[in-house]
Formats: sequence, structure tokens, C-alpha cells
Amino acid sequence: MTLTGGTGAAPVPPALPSRPGATPMYTIAQLADLYTSYLVVEKGLSGNTLEAYGRDLAVFMAYLESENARDIARVDTSHILGHLMELRKQGLSARSRARHLVAVRGFFKFLEREGHIPKNPARLVDLPKTGLHLPHAIGVADMERLIAAPDPADPLGFRDQTMLELAYAAGMRVSELVGTRVADVDLVSGFIRILGKGDKERVVPIGRAAREKVTEYLASVRHRLLGKAQSDFLFLGRRGRPLTRQNFWLRLKQHAVKAGIMKNISPHTLRHSFATHLLEGGADLRSVQEMLGHADISSTQIYTHVAVERLKAVHRKYHPRERG
Repeated sequence: MTLTGGTGAAPVPPALPSRPGATPMYTIAQLADLYTSYLVVEKGLSGNTLEAYGRDLAVFMAYLESENARDIARVDTSHILGHLMELRKQGLSARSRARHLVAVRGFFKFLEREGHIPKNPARLVDLPKTGLHLPHAIGVADMERLIAAPDPADPLGFRDQTMLELAYAAGMRVSELVGTRVADVDLVSGFIRILGKGDKERVVPIGRAAREKVTEYLASVRHRLLGKAQSDFLFLGRRGRPLTRQNFWLRLKQHAVKAGIMKNISPHTLRHSFATHLLEGGADLRSVQEMLGHADISSTQIYTHVAVERLKAVHRKYHPRERG
């Protein structure tokens, strides 16, 4: 299976014969290469995601080879179940096995749609129970203390405060946050353009607090960090260098300690808190999905029980048979 070295460039598909009439016999590796090209060109997956899919499919193909299953048309549900059982014997967690199955499912769905197989043998295979829980989030009061923790009198502290405010306002991933450019923020309309995974772009509203903070940062702090350098990036380190994810993560840890937050805090905590607080406040799941940049609603459904708990609280408060 041909894969790139994380560059995100589309692999060159194999030279395959056209298939009018009878379907030519493609090797499984050739079909995997076609699928990889499809993921890049049609789905726009990032290099890291592409490599993860490639690794999982390579393991699956090795299992098929060990079972002498070299004809894709003869691969059935039992092969997929056997593969998952083998992964379990090897000690892979349910979450890792679920990721493998997602890759295999996508592969067979592609093959069925393109006419390489008559039906998808992975369609009826359920995902392993992963025991997924709601990602860690902190409360509104803790979030307010965290944002207030950096020293605004220090240019780096003011920058950190602005980053925390913006990340929480828009539910941004840390890579999206440090990759934000000045031109991405529309302070007049109150929106930010975010380039997410797979170079997918989304536009998310930002509230008054974030707009005011970014406005002040641009007017009084950024040029001090920029110095004589030139940069399109919004957030800068010393001497105008772009800020790294690792640097922001370390600064965040320090601010969390200063704020007296004993929970384990990561940049993703800001994103999860954003989603959780919106749902607790009454936002619908579809809107949160769009703002988070999830391509599939299933990715957002890890937050479903937040919305359910809110509805239960409303029911307890207002239903006549619950009152009193």
C-alpha cells in the first residue's frame, strides 16, 4: 500500500486497466491504493489521519494474507470478525479495535460504491464497546479563573489571556489556535475563519469578550512581540516567531496552577468546555457540531448525555407531576 510520509500529498494510484464489462482482478493492495487516493482527493484527510488509516488497513491486509484471502470478492464478514478477534488477542483496547474497524468499514464502503464488490461485508459488524465517556471539561467558574490567571501587564501574559479567551469562544483545537492568522479574524462581524482537519474551513462566531480582547491585543501587544520581524500569524512568541502547540500547552499548565485548578488541564479541555457549556446553556447538537468542525454528527454525540441531563433537569423543574 503506497503511503506518503505525512506530507498530505495524494499517493499515485496504480495503473489499472479500465473496467468496462468484466471487472478485472485487482489485488487488495491496488484497491487500497485507490482508496487512499480517494481519501486525499475527495475527503481531504490530513497527512496524519491518512497515515493512521494506512497503518490500520495494512494490518488488516496482513491478516487477510495469513488467511490466504487474496481475492477481495471472497472476503466476508467472518474475516473482519476474525481480524477484530486477533487484535483483541494481541491486547488492543476496544477503542483501538474500533478505530481499525472504522478504517476497514470505509474501505469496503468505497469498494462497494465503486463496483469492485457486490456487497459490503463490514456493514453489519458493530463497533467494539469502547466505554467512551464525555471528554474532560471544567466548570464555568473554573474557566473564568483560568482566563483571568495570566498577568495582562506582561505582553506574553496578555497574549495568553487573549488565546484562552479566543479558544474558549470558538471551540478551537490547539493547532487551529496557533495557526490562526490576523486576516482570519473579522472583528467587525464577530466571526473567525478556522482551518481545521483536512484543510476543511469553518466560520465560527466569537462573542463580545473575545472580540474586545483580540482588538486590544492587536492594538497594543502584538506589535511589541513582533518587533522588526514580519508575520501573518495572530499569536507570536518572542522576537515575532510563531507560537508552537507545545509552548502554549506548557503556558496553559502554569496558568491552571495559578488559578488553583487541580484537575488535569490540556488545550483540548478548552474545546470540550466550550461544547459542554453551550449544550448546558441550551444549544442544539447540530449547531455545536458545525462550530466544532465535526464532519459527522456521531463525533459530536459523545456530548449527547449533556443535552439529555439538561432536558431532565427542565422536566423535573417544570412538569406538574414533578413539582412539590
